[in-house]
Amino acid sequence: MSESKLAAPQMVIDSRMLYSSWVPADPDAAAALLPKGIRPAANKAIYMNQYVVDRPEQTSGFGDYSLTYLGLDLADHTTPDGSAPARFFTHYFNSSELVRRYVAERGVPASPGTTTLELHGRELVATTTVDGVPIIRTTARVGNKIATVARGHLTYVTKVGDRLVAGNYPFIADMADPYELLSIEFLAKDHPVYALRPGSPLEVVKTASWHAPRSSFVYPGGERDLL
Repeated sequence: MSESKLAAPQMVIDSRMLYSSWVPADPDAAAALLPKGIRPAANKAIYMNQYVVDRPEQTSGFGDYSLTYLGLDLADHTTPDGSAPARFFTHYFNSSELVRRYVAERGVPASPGTTTLELHGRELVATTTVDGVPIIRTTARVGNKIATVARGHLTYVTKVGDRLVAGNYPFIADMADPYELLSIEFLAKDHPVYALRPGSPLEVVKTASWHAPRSSFVYPGGERDLL
């Protein structure tokens, strides 16, 4: 795989984003996706971000793309301010070959896939598709007011060779109000991502579930080894 030729860091502005978190149906199957050296958070939480970048002008070099990524919250490691757990990427479905090359160089398990966010009245439906087959569908009820502007950093961990590497991703996001996560459906039982499916009934981690009609962030320019 050739290098992406993009300089780090890379900026994205005004993406449409649906971020969700839940307790998995099979915590052991989810934990088995982690490499040695890290372990799941005490609440076993899974996180997922489904978002769309509609125009090339919203990025410093990526162009337009759509993305779903997900994985596990981690024990013992947090964001710089300690407000949220660090998170490990287990799956990363991106529509752009350029972005996939860029993140793969940094240990992200990137593979092809597309994501759509469709708003019908106050119902927002996010669908992740791989090889023409929908594999995840998330439904939320959202409002058209902005409750607050969230800002800070998220920390994501990847495996680069034998190293575990953490990167801090600064973000600024308009948080929609009201917001209610209604359902998360894993539609393809034969896909490896099915290991992260939610339990029934759905147990939502509300502190990490939200809709941002405008979310801006930066892919980090430098990472650090996770100790």
